[in-house]
Amino acid sequence: MLPSVCLSFILCEETTGQLLLLSLLSFGYLSWDWAKPNLVADGPGEDGTEQPSAAPPQPPHIIFILTDDQGYHDVGYHGSDIETPTLDRLAAEGVKLENYYIQPICTPSRSQLLTGRYQIHTGLQHSIIRPRQPNCLPLDQVTLPQKLQEAGYSTHMVGKWHLGFYRKECLPTRRGFDTFLGSLTGNVDYYTYDNCDGPGVCGFDLHEGESVAWGLSGQYSTMLYAQRANHILASHSPQQPLFLYVAFQAVHTPLQSPREYLYRYRTMGNVARRKYAAMVTCMDEAVRNITWALKRYGFYNNSVIIFSSDNGGQTFSGGSNWPLRGRKGTYWEGGVRGLGFIHSPLLKRKRRTSHALVHITDWYPTLVGLAGGTVSAADALDGYDVWAAISEGRASPRTEILHNIDPLYNHARHGSLEGGFGIWNTAVQAAIRVGEWKLLTGDPGPGDWIPPQTLAAFPDSWWNLERMSSVRQAVWLFNISGDPYEREDLAGQRPDVVRALLARLADYNRTAIPVRYPAENPRAHPDFNGGAWGPWASDEEEEEDEEESRARSFSRGRRKKKCKICKLRSFFRKLNNRLMSPRI
Repeated sequence: MLPSVCLSFILCEETTGQLLLLSLLSFGYLSWDWAKPNLVADGPGEDGTEQPSAAPPQPPHIIFILTDDQGYHDVGYHGSDIETPTLDRLAAEGVKLENYYIQPICTPSRSQLLTGRYQIHTGLQHSIIRPRQPNCLPLDQVTLPQKLQEAGYSTHMVGKWHLGFYRKECLPTRRGFDTFLGSLTGNVDYYTYDNCDGPGVCGFDLHEGESVAWGLSGQYSTMLYAQRANHILASHSPQQPLFLYVAFQAVHTPLQSPREYLYRYRTMGNVARRKYAAMVTCMDEAVRNITWALKRYGFYNNSVIIFSSDNGGQTFSGGSNWPLRGRKGTYWEGGVRGLGFIHSPLLKRKRRTSHALVHITDWYPTLVGLAGGTVSAADALDGYDVWAAISEGRASPRTEILHNIDPLYNHARHGSLEGGFGIWNTAVQAAIRVGEWKLLTGDPGPGDWIPPQTLAAFPDSWWNLERMSSVRQAVWLFNISGDPYEREDLAGQRPDVVRALLARLADYNRTAIPVRYPAENPRAHPDFNGGAWGPWASDEEEEEDEEESRARSFSRGRRKKKCKICKLRSFFRKLNNRLMSPRI
């Protein structure tokens, strides 16, 4: 068991719309010290020497910062045109994770982070949890913050939840967090915190604990969340282990930023990219202020900062994953290769780049282990403890990743069981990485290589540069180690590898639980909840709904079976068309 350590995490999102100049004095908790130089540069190890740390006197403080929809290319150390000095410095002084994988959309990454389990083992393998769905992170799953509470931690969450809220039991404060300030749905206005889930279905979504936080409207969410993180650190004793999960809304749409950040990018011709860049830089400064608070209040020397994005960037909303293939919502590398690094005085080997294979499920056992807790086979985790691989440079215990198996996604027209050697129906959307090989089946999503948005008229003619349209296949194989940009499909040349990976998909599929993706419930409408999004179902109502559903099934089942199948097909076809929309 390693000595106790303090950890910090970071992940990314989207934005649009109005520009509002905010008075920083109105935020209350945090003094944003814009003039103070090098807030991150005054930590240990600045001279490049390795400084051995004494064993911490108590378990680590864990600060997890997650950004939303930040593209692989959208950080300074990946050659971006966006300024991220804080992230660049933290990464340079820590360990950059350059073989790190996440999921292609919001809910799946968050669910796997907090459970340490693949989507096929939580029933969340299809799409996201939508605001009106009676669905949430399965209540029988022991979450990461619950595990840390068992180890004596104080646990706090700030930011975007997006793991369901139809019952109070689904809320962050019922799933392991002592406190919560943030939004429950997938995307809200950065100032008003309004969210619309279709025409006329709009409501307010900013909550503190289990109450609606009407009074905090008007404050830019990135700044508000950094202030709350600062307030938590200021009011907490460094002698008690702390888990702080900061899930920024940034840089998810709508594209909105304070005016002073936009001014920096006034010469950037592409309007969406300009707004997006301003949001990324604002988020970078928020991270700077959180890091400064860690030092000011005595947490830093016993801390580990882990930064991660939640999925690939949305290229038509300013994000860039160049030179990777694909974008958010796809299983190409541009959708699942994550931004990630760890910064900590406690790392044994710092200032380096790690190519150890790491997946977002690995944080669960890694952090529980660092906290002095235990995981067992009974926890049925899909993640591995990768601390030794990251801190000491050892080989990663992980050798493969199941990106996902989604039986509800549109089946590929040219896929079949025969095309999968009788092992696997290649019409089904699935992706797996084993060693250096990556296999995709079904429809992985648009497989384009989209260059940085340097032209004001992007996408326009750029859209057709390397567009992969009318592809008549359902199986792809790549050697990711030698071809990280997925330009040379080897499926035809290596049928032996294809067979082996198809067999692994079939093995995984035998352990999958049924997909949980219920129909939307009209009772979720904010108009029935005082104008705000929030829980609407009680245990009794849920049982009644299930009984009514079973009764309708029994009475109509036989004579309307054929029609029911038609309706289901139509429903899922429309649903999956929505999945690829820019809103998600």
